[in-house]
Amino acid sequence: MATSTSWAQDVITCDLCKKPTQQFCNSCQVSLCSECVIKHTDAFKSMSHEIAPFLDRKTKLVLPECQEHSGQRCEVNCKECNTPVCIKCIGFGPHKGHDVEELTETHENKIRKIKSDTEEIQAKLIPNYQKEDVEIGKKISKIKSKIDNLGKESRKLRKLWHQEVDNIFDKIDSLSQFLTERKLNVLQKYHNKIRDLISEMNTIVKQNEKLFNSNKLSEINKYQSKLNEYQDFPEHVDLEMPSLRSNIDQGKGLIIEIGGFRATLKHMYPPSPSADCSGLKTGIRKLMNQVRVIATIPTNYKPLYGVACVGGSEAWIYGKNKTITRIDIHGAVRETVTTTCVQWPDGISVTRRGGVIYSDIESGTVNNVRHGKSETLITAPQGWRPKRLSCTRSGDILVHVYERTYFQSKNKIIRYQGQNIKQEIIKDGQGNPIFKDGFSSLLMSENNNGDVCVSDGNAKTVVVVDKTGRVRFRYDGTPARTKKSFAPRDIVTDVLSQIIVTDIANNCLHILDQNGQFLNCVDDCGLEKPLVLTVDSEGRLWVGLLDTGEIKVIQYLEQS
Repeated sequence: MATSTSWAQDVITCDLCKKPTQQFCNSCQVSLCSECVIKHTDAFKSMSHEIAPFLDRKTKLVLPECQEHSGQRCEVNCKECNTPVCIKCIGFGPHKGHDVEELTETHENKIRKIKSDTEEIQAKLIPNYQKEDVEIGKKISKIKSKIDNLGKESRKLRKLWHQEVDNIFDKIDSLSQFLTERKLNVLQKYHNKIRDLISEMNTIVKQNEKLFNSNKLSEINKYQSKLNEYQDFPEHVDLEMPSLRSNIDQGKGLIIEIGGFRATLKHMYPPSPSADCSGLKTGIRKLMNQVRVIATIPTNYKPLYGVACVGGSEAWIYGKNKTITRIDIHGAVRETVTTTCVQWPDGISVTRRGGVIYSDIESGTVNNVRHGKSETLITAPQGWRPKRLSCTRSGDILVHVYERTYFQSKNKIIRYQGQNIKQEIIKDGQGNPIFKDGFSSLLMSENNNGDVCVSDGNAKTVVVVDKTGRVRFRYDGTPARTKKSFAPRDIVTDVLSQIIVTDIANNCLHILDQNGQFLNCVDDCGLEKPLVLTVDSEGRLWVGLLDTGEIKVIQYLEQS
């Protein structure tokens, strides 16, 4: 009985129907019963099949079918194109003259690489990450202890003062909790990232172990090494905790500071039962040390190509269709307008009075939306087509226009006052083009001093010209020290005359002063491919993400 059970367990079944196997396809490495041989060969008529008795089977690589020549199996790998090809392809097909190697050699090289990667992950990377995991846990415990000590110290100081200081200490406790929790969240996020990477690498190890003995070339060829990615260890987070500092001098006064907040209170004789905070002095910075995402707004535009704020809680948006839509900060749709564009607009902007305008490349016009209908506002000069737009505080309209030839595209900016051309920005004082030829749009914003700030994606720079069109300076992203080359897209200026530009390659925002001095890089808001940018009347940035269609509303200035 035991022998019978053992024999039943050793029966090899057909890969198609699960009946006992009698035959084997050496070409496809498939076990077959007698009835399924015809099914298998009929299903892949264009391929040649070597059918043999199961006991005479041969173990070998499964060679894929050639994509160019039906019925031919690939025998070599084209090194130039990194793809399996057949003999016909290299004899007189599209891969003629290309350097090739045997598919068996390609398979062996891939297997060696997979084993090497797996050994390094197991022997070096995972232990390093595990060590970092332990260290982060210790730091989190220390930070929590410091948070508790800050609270105890705050309560001890509170007892030294009477009712008039309640409002100050309420502010102190609030800021203490906000600052410390924010720093703890940053470290906790880093901790989670380390753990996620450990889990990810363990998963890869398991997947790679399955590939060691695989004889299916299609599975092996899909393998993409992540070794270099894991070797670049995540940047270490080392946060400085805020300290609570104060001076208490009997008969003089109290000064207390935490995280940029400063309060001064002098002794009052006798203590006032209804003291206010008139002695409170707050040090206000222009830029916040840690920006905050106020809202994340989902949209139906994927990709999202443009956003322009209306007031403090609404914006017009558009994407890859003929409509433009007005939404509020909660994502609710307030209005939808169908444009005259054949495909989609290439630029939108909001006028001083809150109206919306858009560009139509095919008709060569800039159109105004009135009562849900489009009216032609501007017609571009003959041979030139309008792309991106920007309405200025003075009521002028800046329009990027381009003239395209087969090989290149010339770019300039026209300032319109009504329908009349007021200024053309195209060449500098020496007669050289200000903007680089290319097919990327110019995006622009007028600053408070009259400068026109332009994001030139073709030159990968920000160009700032004064009222007369003279180039004041160029910014190439170097001071920000980002990992990838600067890739500027949308640009705005704010109430402080600061220049903010999206960097789609580095998933961040660059902030400059009006003279081109680099101030800050906003890269901790979950910005994934930030393309478009606008600023609302509350001084908040609305950042549109290209692929997801989301809009991040960001508070980046200190509030008084």
